[in-house]
Amino acid sequence: MKRTLHWILAWMLALAATAGAQRRNDPLTYEEINQLRDTAVFPEQRLKLYVEFARARLAAMDTMRSDRKTTDRAKQTHDLLDEFVVVYDELNDNIDTFVGRKNDIRKPLKAIIEADHEFQAKLRALKQAADATPAEAQQYEFVLTDATQLVDTSVDDHRKLLAKLEEAERNKKKKPH
Repeated sequence: MKRTLHWILAWMLALAATAGAQRRNDPLTYEEINQLRDTAVFPEQRLKLYVEFARARLAAMDTMRSDRKTTDRAKQTHDLLDEFVVVYDELNDNIDTFVGRKNDIRKPLKAIIEADHEFQAKLRALKQAADATPAEAQQYEFVLTDATQLVDTSVDDHRKLLAKLEEAERNKKKKPH
């Protein structure tokens, strides 16, 4: 009986630890998840939310980095950049999903491309700041490079996709009904 009780307690602790670890790896808050759930079939609204969430991560990082009271700035920068990358990856996954469903995402794609330029500028500014503090930057250099490359690649992909979707729409209008 005692052995069974110990096994059950150990199993419950392991389960709780796993659940906690999974929650820490998900950068979205409960409120953000609910917002996404409510927009699951509305491409324009859902993509707009992902842009807002990515923007919020970079804004939080700017705020944190400018606060003189911040301790462990390098770790917090790393964590917020990592969250940005996860959210931005989700944005791209959702774009792919909506394109696969043949949804018209030209309008949100234009807003995403504008946000891409904003994200590029913020990441470049962080890179310049990192060059001034190499010891600190070493702790988040990899994730900063990853984020920068992701956005740089994605902006080109987003532009090409928008051009493709606009061309398809023009061709659709030319065809007789």
